[in-house]
Parts: sequence; structure tokens; C-alpha cells
Amino acid sequence: MRLILALLACSAATPALTEEVFPATLAGHAILPAFTMVTPPKDAPHDLWVSGKFTGNQRNEDPMTVEGDVGKAYGGHKTGISLPFIGQPVQGMSGLAMNRDEDGSWFALTDNGFGSKINSPDAMLFFHRMWPDFTSGRVERRETVFLRDPDHKVPFRIANEGTDSRYLTGADFDPESIQYLDGELWIGDEFGPFILRVARDGRVLSVHQTMLDGEALAGPDTPGVVVPDQPGTDFRVQRSGGYEGMALQSGTGLLWAMLEKPLLGGDGQSEGDFLRVITFDTATQDWTGDSFRFRLSEGATAIGDFNFIDNNRALVIERDNGEGDGSRACAEGASDQSACYPQPARVKNVVLVDTASRDADGFIRRIGHVNLLDIADPEGKALEGLKPVEGNFSFPFFTIEDVARVDDTHILVANDNNLPFSGGREIGKAADNEFILLSVPELLSAR
Repeated sequence: MRLILALLACSAATPALTEEVFPATLAGHAILPAFTMVTPPKDAPHDLWVSGKFTGNQRNEDPMTVEGDVGKAYGGHKTGISLPFIGQPVQGMSGLAMNRDEDGSWFALTDNGFGSKINSPDAMLFFHRMWPDFTSGRVERRETVFLRDPDHKVPFRIANEGTDSRYLTGADFDPESIQYLDGELWIGDEFGPFILRVARDGRVLSVHQTMLDGEALAGPDTPGVVVPDQPGTDFRVQRSGGYEGMALQSGTGLLWAMLEKPLLGGDGQSEGDFLRVITFDTATQDWTGDSFRFRLSEGATAIGDFNFIDNNRALVIERDNGEGDGSRACAEGASDQSACYPQPARVKNVVLVDTASRDADGFIRRIGHVNLLDIADPEGKALEGLKPVEGNFSFPFFTIEDVARVDDTHILVANDNNLPFSGGREIGKAADNEFILLSVPELLSAR
């Protein structure tokens, strides 16, 4: 039976909204283990053969000597995996392309490495072709393609500027969204924020700075922005607030690029509890001049992915900053948080929107959503050891950053596991890369 969720007003000027909550049933579950590494190309600089050397307070070149943890705010739980790594971590997926390859595999993107521009100069950037096998419960990585700039298309100095191969790293871009069109990849970046046009072999073909209302958008990590530049004046994009989702609209070739966090106003504060969506024309390789708004639901702080399911309707992942099962939440004021979650997952939704239906202020209409913390599993599809002790299956990860339509009744969802800094499934263990197949016929047919 469908539930009706009354959403509270997001601001005094916005009337209360009603939004339908649709059921979701687990139809498949597959895992790519957290500790999955890939070997750098033979022509990569020697520095890139060991990654994660700069994730602490000082350089550390001794592999596997410092165990990762989820951070003090999340209980400080260790994850059982230590830095630096020999090789490059495949890590969590930060975006799925709507269009698949000829063999049916999914184009999936790994993000900038270890979470920031400063700590990721030895983290290589790449995308993959992934094949989740829901019969075996395993995910096959069929190909990994490394991003590089041999033709000097990147308009600023990159970390590997002086090398012949010019492989890109997490000090250059933070790739978070990906689309595949006519044999090329389009990648949305968080630092610029930029849109990158990339050849199938990983070569950068062009880089496009974001334009909104005739002005270039910038963030604190955009090349050229330096302290003491002022938030809201010298830059409007929040740190880690660039393109988390970038949907490709069928038939038009338009990229609908959605910022992860609200823009900053002139006072340096958030302009509101909504996200900007800016459209880019892949045919002209230029911004259209149009922009729209996506309203976050109460408790949501960011989005994770954005993909069309037809000409106008699209799926958006919205989330809070929590991770872990709410039934294991720490008691208020608990001093011992070793066996509980101080900030459990509360809001993890896949929202269906109608981009063709917008109000006078440009807000895209929300049709309804499924709750990723309440997934029915009557056939026991959850993999052994990952089933809840009681209640429905859930996907309680900090960053859930992948959603795409599979067919008329199913969607694919996956997480970014922020290796080795996120847990979520089990205290004391790094989160795996989990892919779930969800049966959601009512959501996909809603209008």
C-alpha cells in the first residue's frame, strides 16, 4: 500500500508539499570488495604506483601502515584497511552513465581519490565498464580507462605537467558524474566546476568552465581562487559542491548538470535549500543559458546522482550525511561510541522528477520517491552476512552516488565507499562497493 508523505515547508515562503512514497523490492545484490586495486599503466610516473601517501598530516611512503577510520564525528570506527596503497584503489562508484556499452556493461566513474584536492595528487582518475552479476553476487570490472591530457587541453597546470603521459589525478579534478554519447564520455567535475569531454581512450578533448547567468561559477578549489577570497563574492560554489549529478536528456543531447550543494549568496551563506541545475548542449559544446532548481526534502543535505528514464522524467538520489543502521544509533550523550552509530542514516531516497514540469521560480516537480532505508526482500536476495537481523533490507551508506534505469520495472543503485574512510554496513569494516537491483514498477510508471 502506498504511503503519503507530507513534506514540511523548506522555507517560510514555500508551501507544504505532498509526495508519494513508492515501494521498493530487492531483486538482486552484488559486491565489488572494498579492497579492489588496479595497476597503473606502464607509462605512469613512478609516484603513482603507490597512492594515498598524503592522506595524513605528513607524507607517508610506507605501504599499508596507517589504518583508515570513519572520522571522529562518526564514532572513529576503524575500517580494517590501511594506507598508503600499492596500486590505485578502484574505490566506490561516483556515477553511472545512462547509456551502456554494446555488451551491456555500465560505464561507472571513480571520484578524485581520497576526498580533497590536497590529499589526492597521487590518486589517478579513471572510469570503468562494470558488470554486476546478480546470479553470482559478484561485480566484474571489464575495463578501466585512465584519464590523461596529452594534447594540453586542460587550461591550468596539472599535477603531472612535466611528464610525457600527463595522467590526471585527484589534485586536478574531482569527477563525480559521467555520461556516454556517440563514442565519447562527458564527465562532471566538482572542483571547477567543469564539464570534461573525453575520448573513449581517456584523452581529454575539451574542458568547459561553468557559466550561470552570464558569469563563470567558481569554488574554493577552482584554479585561480586563493585565500583570502571571500565566499559568495569571489566564489559561489561550496567546497565539494560542484557537479555530483549530470543527466543526459534523450533526443536533445543536453546535459542537465546538478550541483551537489546550494550555491552561496552574496553574504557567504547558502542561497536556499535547493540545488541549481544548469544545462549544457553537447552539440554546440556550450551552455544553453537555462537553469532550474531542485528542492531537497527535509533532512537531505546533498544529491548523489541524476539520470533520465525517458525524455522528461529523471531519477535523483538525495541523501543526508549519516551512515549506518538507525537501529544501532548511539544513545544521546553516549561517551562510548565504539559499537554504535552517532550519525546513522536517516534520509536516503531515489526521487522521481518531471523536468518538463516547473513552477514560476524554475523548481522542477518532484513526483515521488523510494526509501533506500526500507527495501522489501521477500525472496532473500540480500547476500549472506549483509542481511539485517530484523526488518527490511536497507542501504545505509554515507554516499550513495549511482542510480540508473535498467528496464521498465527495475533500477540499479550503487554506493561510493570512500575507501578507506567509510563503513555503514558493519562497524569496524570498510564498506564494500555494493550494487543493488530494485524492482520499482510503481515509481517508474508514476507521472
